[in-house]
Amino acid sequence: MIATWLTQPPSRWARLLLAALGIACCAGAAPAAVVEPSRAFLLTAPDATPPPAERRWTPVTLPDIWRQSRPGVPPADSWYRMDFDYPAAPQAADTWALYLPYLYDGGEIWLNGSPAGRVRVKDDAAHIRWARPHLLTLPSSLLRPGRNDIAVRTALPRGGAAIGFPRPGIGPLSELMPMYERRFFWVNTAPLITASVCLLAAGFVLFIWWRRRSEDLYGLFGLAAALWGVRTLTFVVEVLPAQHWLPWRLTYLGATGGFIVAMAILALRFGGLRRPWVERALVLYWLIGPLWLMAGGVAAEPLVNRYWIAGFLPIGIAIVVVSLRTMWRQRTLRAAVLPVAMVAAVLAGLHDYLVNWSVPGTAQLLFPQWSGYRIFLLHHGANLVLLAMGALLTLRFIEALGSLEKLNQTLESRVADRERELSVNYARMAELERERAAARERQLIMREIHDGLGSQLFVSLSRVERGDMKGAQIADTLRGCIADMRLALGTLTPDESDFRTTLGDFLFRWQGQLLAAGVRPAWTIDVPDGALNLAPHAALQVLRIAQEALTNVLKHAGAQRVQVRLRQAGSLLELEVEDDGHGGATGRGTGGRGLANMRARAQQLGGQLEWRNGGAGTCVALKVPVNAVLA
Repeated sequence: MIATWLTQPPSRWARLLLAALGIACCAGAAPAAVVEPSRAFLLTAPDATPPPAERRWTPVTLPDIWRQSRPGVPPADSWYRMDFDYPAAPQAADTWALYLPYLYDGGEIWLNGSPAGRVRVKDDAAHIRWARPHLLTLPSSLLRPGRNDIAVRTALPRGGAAIGFPRPGIGPLSELMPMYERRFFWVNTAPLITASVCLLAAGFVLFIWWRRRSEDLYGLFGLAAALWGVRTLTFVVEVLPAQHWLPWRLTYLGATGGFIVAMAILALRFGGLRRPWVERALVLYWLIGPLWLMAGGVAAEPLVNRYWIAGFLPIGIAIVVVSLRTMWRQRTLRAAVLPVAMVAAVLAGLHDYLVNWSVPGTAQLLFPQWSGYRIFLLHHGANLVLLAMGALLTLRFIEALGSLEKLNQTLESRVADRERELSVNYARMAELERERAAARERQLIMREIHDGLGSQLFVSLSRVERGDMKGAQIADTLRGCIADMRLALGTLTPDESDFRTTLGDFLFRWQGQLLAAGVRPAWTIDVPDGALNLAPHAALQVLRIAQEALTNVLKHAGAQRVQVRLRQAGSLLELEVEDDGHGGATGRGTGGRGLANMRARAQQLGGQLEWRNGGAGTCVALKVPVNAVLA
């Protein structure tokens, strides 16, 4: 069935497509002034100079591929002879040249029996494989008006390879230059660009994979791009020292097979298929080619190229099938990109194999003498596959970044909402804490009132009921209770930081009492405003200590002057009540418990109380840490 299909004449669209490829990649339509001989004469002979015309020259059609024209006949040193007409009056500025689309193994050019040029051939020092076209100027001194004869001696290729001689172009250099440059670009410059881009892209993608080892698709794509970049260098590296040829061919075969295997595994994983045994089998087949070449040496390369490379054609078809399966399952435009590129690459690989090995039926499949143009398409098809896969991975990368950005935006929104909730909760907690602190302060103050004022009223009431207190004592006790009540209520002001006002009221009331008793008071307040923001309970304790000290001065000291100082000394808040009395008053106050009460209150504040008694009077000094009493 395949043989029948191969022998069918090609369809019109296939002929047009191949013709368009030939025009784009090769020569295009030759200018009118350019002669393109379609026939030549061939003579197989080892002669160093062109054999005479009397020898048995055989007419051949150009381009001439030895394997296709003479199947089964070993190649040998050969001469090709062609005729062309040179105008009798050429343009003075025109230099004539010979354009050869290819001459893989080099050779010598003779014009009218004289040497006219040479393309380097291989020798013991260097191995030659020209991929580029050749453009050689013809010496004007050897050209003659009318009929001219060009003879080209082709070098014997390496074992197993075939001689190929193209359809040349002969004419003005200015007319041939565009044809030469067009083919040089597609055959040499484009592969150089491909190799450079592939190696750079591979380095970038492999770096991504190195940082993200779980992204195996990027690793496989980077490996495939790197291998294809190395493989494409075969169109660039044309001259090598003889001892480096075998390592280079090993590298070439390894890169070619490795690229196909990497793309096959990539297609499997891209389609969601992980088959370890299939991947191991592909890698094993990949190793067969280089090992075969290492075992057989350079002489084994034609067999390796013909049969080992042919084994990759089914692998390529399998890749296409897997890609089509993925496209069918996903049914999206993106899923169709890779199968289309894979189909193009597999067809290009099949085309190149048929053209390179002149498989029987190629002429009928394509069109006659197509293989003679030596237009290879696989490197363009592979570029298309790499471009498609790179585009898919790039799109995947962009979508991942987009998803990450959306996730970040969602997280930012959630974090902002949570921050607002936390801020509200913190404000609520702070308000509750303030309320609890105020409640605790009120409880402490009420307990002070209950234990102090309440106890004093209860004791006084009991004494009054027993008749132990006189009217003056009752009045004195009631005044003390009123003063104690005012002091406690003053600290319950809603503005917890208004200790200055409470202190002012306290000093104002005591100033009147002291003056009425004949004692001259003096007040010294040397405290920053910030240090007067006392907590209510702390303010109550400080003022009670001051009240106790002033009460003792008023009742027991017999003083004429009293000095009250409130100041901040570093981290301490200091309160001093100093009089000029006869001393000993504090110990006797309130049944001898005045000093003990003041020290107890000082300890509640985390401070200490000092009592200095001398012949010049008494000084009660309270020292508490500022941080311990601030609101």
